[in-house]
Amino acid sequence: MERTYLSPPDVGTEERTALARALESGWIAPIGPELDAFEYEIAAITGTAAAVGLTSGTAALHLALATAGVTGGDDVLVSSLTFSASANAVVYTGAKPVFIDSENASWNMCPELLADELARRARANHLPKAVMVVDLYGQCADYGAIEPLCAQYGVTLIEDSAEALGASCLGRPAGSFGDAGVISFNGNKIITTSGGGMLVTNDVERAQKVRYLATQARQPVPHYEHTELGYNYRLSNLLAAMGRAQLHRLPAFVARRRAINELYRELLGDIDGVEFMPIAPWGEWNGWLTCLTFPKAAHPGEAMAALAEYNIESRPLWKPMHRQPFYRDCEARNNGVSDRLFERGICLPSGSSLTDETVAWIAGIVRKAVTGQRLPAHV
Repeated sequence: MERTYLSPPDVGTEERTALARALESGWIAPIGPELDAFEYEIAAITGTAAAVGLTSGTAALHLALATAGVTGGDDVLVSSLTFSASANAVVYTGAKPVFIDSENASWNMCPELLADELARRARANHLPKAVMVVDLYGQCADYGAIEPLCAQYGVTLIEDSAEALGASCLGRPAGSFGDAGVISFNGNKIITTSGGGMLVTNDVERAQKVRYLATQARQPVPHYEHTELGYNYRLSNLLAAMGRAQLHRLPAFVARRRAINELYRELLGDIDGVEFMPIAPWGEWNGWLTCLTFPKAAHPGEAMAALAEYNIESRPLWKPMHRQPFYRDCEARNNGVSDRLFERGICLPSGSSLTDETVAWIAGIVRKAVTGQRLPAHV
């Protein structure tokens, strides 16, 4: 039985043509005109002044922190409900993550908890070096509240928008908030370069510093001269060509994933106690993953087991960082939201290539697993 994946790449003739074009140009090395163009196009779509293509979103997070001066002994406040890359990048710098729980309106970082933690630290004269806010499952956090808070305390704001390209908040594109934004082009993201990421910023000097550090911090002299630690983090010209083709298709990807989400809501939204990720009123999401919670803690496991019998991939919502063994000794401000989401929630297949018939099939399996009922015959 062919496997149905959670969020597979959606690639076709445009991507193959773009890769062939890059190969035929002779620019096989890590940099080249496709990378320059991709950076320009991402900066344009995010409404930022500059973009730097990197090997991964994690690399972009690392350099966003490094160019903010984050180093050993510093604290960085980080969304607890996220993939480990967000927190790992903090540890790369030698700093310590401090986890902030979610709010119900969007499942993203809770502005009230953040405000309380910043005020507490200000009184103790121990402000964090940065705040890293994660835009979960294709939806921006409440930057109308968060951005002024960080400005009030003079704390760097980094937007981990790895999952949210094409989303917006208050009419501004995802990635454009704070001092730097980060986008991922991993294979499961809404557009992919197979692997890769991008740092976007309105600070052109920061972008230049990131580009320098990402090329091993090599000095502009004929021989190899290095005065500080650098990294091999630049995105390849070939992958950038694929990214440009994917970016051209982004509006269609967003529309299709939103349509898939609406169909799941239609097919499963009547089940008592089932709640889909709320779409917050302050912005538009990109539809990346359809996520929902069940009324009983046993339901996610039952649904995932039933889907697995048909070789359909599903996944729990992120396990909060404050519950990860590696981060068990880190400080955390918890309100129980991310714990509840992890214990009751799952992500359903949401790839833009899914047909309505496949979505209905998946929904029927989920419904049968948690209620014992089949979908209505007319569906």
